[in-house]
Amino acid sequence: MFLSVFDVFKIGVGPSSSHTMGPMSAAVRFLDEIAGSDWPRPAGAQVSAIAVSLHGSLAFTGIGHGTGRAVVLGLTGQLPDTVNPDEMDAIVAEVERTREISPPGHPHYQFDPKTDLVFDKTKPLPGHANGMAFNAFDRDGAMLLRRVYYSVGGGFVVTDTELEALKSAKKAAVDKSVPHPFANAKQMLEMAARSGLSIAQMKRANEESHMSREELDAGLDRLWGAMSGCIDRGLNGEGIMPGGLKVRRRARVLFDKLQEEWRQNRRNPLLANDWLSVYAMAVNEENAVGGRVVTAPTNGAAGVIPATIRYMLQFHDGADQTAVRDYLLTAAAIGGIIKSNASISGAEVGCQGEVGSAAAMSAAGLAAVMGGTPEQIENAAEIALEHHLGMTCDPVGGLVQVPCIERNALGAVKAVTAASLAMKGDGQHFVPLDACIETMRQTGLDMNVRYKETSTGGLAVNVVEC
Repeated sequence: MFLSVFDVFKIGVGPSSSHTMGPMSAAVRFLDEIAGSDWPRPAGAQVSAIAVSLHGSLAFTGIGHGTGRAVVLGLTGQLPDTVNPDEMDAIVAEVERTREISPPGHPHYQFDPKTDLVFDKTKPLPGHANGMAFNAFDRDGAMLLRRVYYSVGGGFVVTDTELEALKSAKKAAVDKSVPHPFANAKQMLEMAARSGLSIAQMKRANEESHMSREELDAGLDRLWGAMSGCIDRGLNGEGIMPGGLKVRRRARVLFDKLQEEWRQNRRNPLLANDWLSVYAMAVNEENAVGGRVVTAPTNGAAGVIPATIRYMLQFHDGADQTAVRDYLLTAAAIGGIIKSNASISGAEVGCQGEVGSAAAMSAAGLAAVMGGTPEQIENAAEIALEHHLGMTCDPVGGLVQVPCIERNALGAVKAVTAASLAMKGDGQHFVPLDACIETMRQTGLDMNVRYKETSTGGLAVNVVEC
């Protein structure tokens, strides 16, 4: 299946792509189904009330991830890429006050978040750890429509039937809609060798079979603009982040110290690492407060790629907007392979699927801009992913703050190191990227559920909340 760069990277809001953006999108999708005519109902029956239940990881960490708020926003017709972060609290407060929703193009529906939005920790849904059920009732309380959705990572949402179809497709059919339909890294390298094209050029050709070059470049520039804007907002943010952990934002203070060192031309052997870290932390602090971010490939890992691009523009001679486009296209190619063959969901495979995937994508993008061959780029991605294998997802308090913010900083540092190592070789290496991706998938299946975004193990239970 062709995954566009705009499927891998989505503009949205924090703090979580799977726990915030996904449920918001699912709620809007349910509204669309209610308004449609493709479901049976008694003659004259009208939807009068809506209820929602959250299951699995969504139930365990949904409060810390703002899942309930996201569902409410979605039921009012708000989408992750267009909702105004500054208006979200007011929208939710109005629904709580009136105990009804009034989405555009719909009548009023009864919906009291206190009673009609249930965090059900007792009944996981069978398809995926991030399950949710939406129910519509008539005025007498009879159920008219029920839909189950799964938020499968990176803001992607599928129904239960769509998920089963994906699982039953043992091998993806050749996508004849694009000129270079690689489904894994081995095919990607083979197609690059036959065509003489770079990975970015092949990805560009695939994208341009669905849109014009002007549309593609404008979209890529819009993605980087949103990422860069998130860095800048994060570098200006101050104070305590919401959620109760009382974690203070640090990016601005660190940024000020780095600027002072820069002005005084002080020798700092860790300069590159420091800049990478502060940029990544700026993004994930902004994500933690519910600001505008780009899934890269998830919100929990949103800082790695923007940090590495900003680092590239700052420290690599000749890096420009064209380089940024090539970076994003290459990173999206790797991200698509990982998502198609394993997972980018922390609730499914742990943080190896989030920060690990982001580091692999970032390393590949940087190696591409540094002039790497397809083999060196694949090697860079493999090195970065390999050294995140087994990483758990155990957010303290269910919040995307600890260890998530610092973890993005270290993910960016690993990505740059991986790219540098790969560029010093000839692309030949022992572990293929495809084998590393399959290992991540198997490791995720073996991983105890306590360490997969449920906040019931690891740091989440060993750190005293105060």
